[in-house]
Amino acid sequence: MTTARDVLVGLDLGTSSLKGVALAADGEILARGRAAYPTTRDAPGQAEQDPAQWLRAMEEVTRQLSASAPPSRWRALGLAGMIPTLVAVDGDDEPVMPAVTWEDARAEPEGRAFREAAGGALGDGDGGLYRRTGQWVDGRYLLPMWMRSRRAESSRAADVARLLSAKDYLFLWLTGVAATDPSTATGFGGYDLEGGAWLPEAVAAAGLEDARQTLPAILPCTSARPLTPTAARTLGLPADLPVCLGASDSVLGGLALGATTPGDVAYVTGSSTVIMGVASESRRDPSRRYLVTPLAGERHCGLEMDLLSTGSAVRWLAGLLGLGAAGEAEVLELAARVEPGASGVHLLPFLSGGEQGALWDPALRGTAFGLGLDSGPAELAGALVDAIVLESRRCLDVLAAAGVRPAAIRAAGAGVSSAFFRQQLADATGRDVLYASEAQPLSALGAAVLAARSVGVDVAHEAWTAHAERTTFAASAAAGWDERWARHEALVTRLQALYAEVSADRG
Repeated sequence: MTTARDVLVGLDLGTSSLKGVALAADGEILARGRAAYPTTRDAPGQAEQDPAQWLRAMEEVTRQLSASAPPSRWRALGLAGMIPTLVAVDGDDEPVMPAVTWEDARAEPEGRAFREAAGGALGDGDGGLYRRTGQWVDGRYLLPMWMRSRRAESSRAADVARLLSAKDYLFLWLTGVAATDPSTATGFGGYDLEGGAWLPEAVAAAGLEDARQTLPAILPCTSARPLTPTAARTLGLPADLPVCLGASDSVLGGLALGATTPGDVAYVTGSSTVIMGVASESRRDPSRRYLVTPLAGERHCGLEMDLLSTGSAVRWLAGLLGLGAAGEAEVLELAARVEPGASGVHLLPFLSGGEQGALWDPALRGTAFGLGLDSGPAELAGALVDAIVLESRRCLDVLAAAGVRPAAIRAAGAGVSSAFFRQQLADATGRDVLYASEAQPLSALGAAVLAARSVGVDVAHEAWTAHAERTTFAASAAAGWDERWARHEALVTRLQALYAEVSADRG
């Protein structure tokens, strides 16, 4: 029986930190926690993390939550996680090498080779893989990442017994069970959306012999397994506490925002920005501009686009300008001093070694254009915000063409905490923005909701969005944004050709 004293906990393994939240069954947020960990970037394109740091962060966050929500009241624990991030473990389930995160840009040659081999085996060239998986697989997916790791780390790779995503590794450590959910499975690059299983053609293209041995079992996202005695002692939690397998951070962010009805769009900001439209059926884009993502236990599917470098680009500029701990907020304050597009400066945010979004161009790079001696911090900040907003517009236009046309965008995250940014986003897209300021940490909240479902508890989470702040778009701004869009698109088109040529010369 559910009582007001029941506590549901969600943990989100994100790009730079692990976030946690403890909820009462009535939806009240009882506690929040956070612990950061570093990313190693010693080589061009490298973005690796130590899974041991994740475990230490999980210990710290559970301590933070336990201080306000006693573990004796915990009913279930749910997980969310960044995808795709590769964890390769040995026969004792210990990581063999550092985890390769979704920001790592070194496996693009393997991505092309994998896409062509798997797609060729499936038919319809490299489009065959998109048709079956709903993913335009590149070097940021786990199977191509593994192909590169096997080549570059051959001595350590010989000890690898199983490949997991980041959240799957936490679930394995907590429960002793190697499993993944459908939304996380899409990040491997070989999950058959309709069949609900690993594609043999993709497994073979990655050089794996037996998916049953080397890849995790695929289970429903609400599957729960008990906490092991060792994990319970380490974390100070009740023995046999149910742990819900959970889903990807993007899917659970959308769930927390209430984006569950066809036509809804969730705009979730962090190091990257996820733009997820809810569709009534699984549909592919003829131009392969969006991904098709299974939602958390819903009968609908998500049409997803991920802008790789948004919050991380703002942090980069803050560091470049020598701003302090509140640097990201200061960048947005600087941007607000400049009329959109007025400076003539363009600072394109393709800083993660390519772009996904609706472009899917691994050759694109961050670019400054139109600089002059009169260009200062405000002009750079304004140009960066303009570019992020315009790439967001590109994604929303693609969703509109697919039939997902929201009256308002449901938004959350640090990137939209600025009223200035929300107004720019609303004006550029011609859509109101609903900002759920209380829905933080977003994906952890979604993980707690899913954990509640896994044990039959109904959490009243609508309160997080019931009082969302609405930013209304100004119709008078439309013409100016149309002009800025035309200039932006012309510049991006020229840069795509230029970077493709440079990439070909390097190749």
